[in-house]
Amino acid sequence: MTPLWSIPSPPQGVWHLGPLPIRAYAICVLTGILVACWGVWRRWRAWGGDTVKLENLLLVTVVGGMVGARIYFIIIEWPRYFGPNGVWYHVFYVWQGGLGIMGGVGLGALAAWAMCRRYRFNFLVLADCVALMLPIAQGIGRLGNWWNQELYGRPTDLPWGLVIDPAHRVAGYQQYSTFHPTFLYELIWDFALAGLLWVLHRHGRWGQGKLFATYLIGYAVGRSIVESFRIDPVEVVAGLRVNSWAALGVGLVGLIWLVWLIRHRPGGDGPGSAASRPGPDAESAAVTEADREPVGPVAEPVAPDTGPEPVESKPVLSEPKIDLSEAT
Repeated sequence: MTPLWSIPSPPQGVWHLGPLPIRAYAICVLTGILVACWGVWRRWRAWGGDTVKLENLLLVTVVGGMVGARIYFIIIEWPRYFGPNGVWYHVFYVWQGGLGIMGGVGLGALAAWAMCRRYRFNFLVLADCVALMLPIAQGIGRLGNWWNQELYGRPTDLPWGLVIDPAHRVAGYQQYSTFHPTFLYELIWDFALAGLLWVLHRHGRWGQGKLFATYLIGYAVGRSIVESFRIDPVEVVAGLRVNSWAALGVGLVGLIWLVWLIRHRPGGDGPGSAASRPGPDAESAAVTEADREPVGPVAEPVAPDTGPEPVESKPVLSEPKIDLSEAT
């Protein structure tokens, strides 16, 4: 029996315009990608970057991310395609779903790095720019799991339990009707992580790749928690779901990278930050800027009273841009 208070599932996730199927899952994923690209483009332009080259970079990164996400899913679900009862050519049936975020982030980051080398962009600054929007894109994409009634958690009678139709229930759980809405848990975590990253970004000193490293750690923690709720069949190694092991690996990489960056890449990505220009001159640039600023109040000579001074127009200072080029 379905509890009085619960989260309903959509009755369907596919609509047809003639022979063309419109899938809610694809709409959610594409919406998340577009929102992220729009946010990265606006931030890069505000920092004075070349938006034309950035658009090419984002296109290659998105394609690489989608391929990586699909490859990761195929590896995790290997028996489905190459097992005794598997159908190998179903690996190309992308409309049936099956994307792994961690694989998408990995191959997408590699594609972005290669494009940064080509365009001589500062990869660490770009990574921070992407990190500000990536959790938002992932949260939006998780709504696709809600439409598909998939990847939910253990049965629960809590007020926010998610109603799953009998046709979509995992084998062995047919007698239950409501389950933990893990899509919602991860969505909330992703948006909270995005908020934290924006706060750190506004602080001005958490840049040079540290935002992206923090994202890796935050996402790994959230994903590990969510995985502890899920009941969809997946390979279990040493008592942990394989996705949990992958999340732990991502978090460890992020932690090691963050510690290294704190020691070797201090400073932020914000406009006017001398430390945002990595290289041997970063420290001397910071000292030079400090020398130009008066340490305390400076006494000015008293000029004779010659009447009212003429009003001079002050030049309008534009917002300082940061160095987005590759460090040498």
